[in-house]
Amino acid sequence: MALLEQLNDLLWGFPLLVLLMGTHIYFTIKLNFPQKNLWYALKLSLGKGDNAGFGLSPFSALATTLAATLGTGNIIGVSTAVALGGPGAIFWCWITGILGMATAYSECYLSVLFRSRNADGVYVGGPMYVLKNGLHNNFLGSLYALCTLIAAFGVGCTTQANSVTQAAAAFRLSPHLVGIILAFLTGTVIIGGVRSIANLCERTVPAISFVYLFGCMLLLILYRKVLPSACLLILQDAFSFSSVAGGITGATVQHALRYGIARGLFTNEAGIGTSAIAAAASHSEPRIQAYVSMTAVFWDTVVMCLITGLVIVSNMLYDPASVTGVVETGLTAAAFAHLPYVGEAFLTVSLAAFAVTTLIGWSYFGEKATEYLVGKKGIPLYKLAYILMIYLGAIIPMRLVWESTDLINALMVLPNVLALYCLRRHIKA
Repeated sequence: MALLEQLNDLLWGFPLLVLLMGTHIYFTIKLNFPQKNLWYALKLSLGKGDNAGFGLSPFSALATTLAATLGTGNIIGVSTAVALGGPGAIFWCWITGILGMATAYSECYLSVLFRSRNADGVYVGGPMYVLKNGLHNNFLGSLYALCTLIAAFGVGCTTQANSVTQAAAAFRLSPHLVGIILAFLTGTVIIGGVRSIANLCERTVPAISFVYLFGCMLLLILYRKVLPSACLLILQDAFSFSSVAGGITGATVQHALRYGIARGLFTNEAGIGTSAIAAAASHSEPRIQAYVSMTAVFWDTVVMCLITGLVIVSNMLYDPASVTGVVETGLTAAAFAHLPYVGEAFLTVSLAAFAVTTLIGWSYFGEKATEYLVGKKGIPLYKLAYILMIYLGAIIPMRLVWESTDLINALMVLPNVLALYCLRRHIKA
């Protein structure tokens, strides 16, 4: 645990934060602010198109991406960011989402441009294929695929399963039972392959998101008197210079930056590149699919994480006693406890639903990484190991899970950002 914390402090220090935010800003300017075309991108994302045999429709690819990104990061991850980085972490998480839309556009554009077809004629892609086909560097492609495979077991399995375990503790459910149920539900879907995954994501992700946002809106109505103060506190804390670190930035700011950007990256994955794996499976041309995939960052971080953060900080002002002594992952639960009668159960069900879709979405990313590394023959063994890791993730310590996730994310950023900069001339606005 101590070693992981030291590694994350080193990797998530000022240089990597500058690299990540600098990449978001660079591609925002280079592509002439693609965020301004958000309405156009949203309209494109709603078109299902022809779900041809050689790829997914744009909406199916988006739904699969959202299944992987919309998850416990929007609930537990935001809680952890506020607990460790202060209310100001919400601001930096939100900024990461706004600017990260340009990076997501770039990642998905390159992945569609440099994708390949497998033996079945189905499109496959992602940063590993960009590194291989675009930079002609199979070593870096294999390294990224290996990191993706590890992340599938970490980000995709353990964080989701463990978060459900924490929420289910309120009902005194055994972690072993939670792990078995999650493994069974996920296994029944992923064994059916990409079509089964995409079909489930199309049907469930929009419905689950709407229900969760409805619960958040009810809480914000309850907290309406303190909501302006919560917004002001977030802004003040984001730029609070309580002490100077290295003569560059305030310690409070760097703390908020570290956890805000790290959690923003965890939840929307702009900069990691994994969302581009699903984008490459679409039969759309690069520009169209890049715009469609860009909307995933908007929904995930700009909307979902911001609203969750507002609920948490508003509750801290509305009922300070409710967060006294609460663990870092429990701030969201403390807020939802104010929903009469159903608050605790509502959050637990929402967490479980998000976790299952994320487990399913990430299984696809790991599957494509396995296919890149060892071919389709390794996929059955991967699926078996993935289902087993869901169970193990439900019973291991939470802090270890989050620190491991931060480490994996940091290792995936570097080769992906390298490919973005080296191939930037291929990306068209």
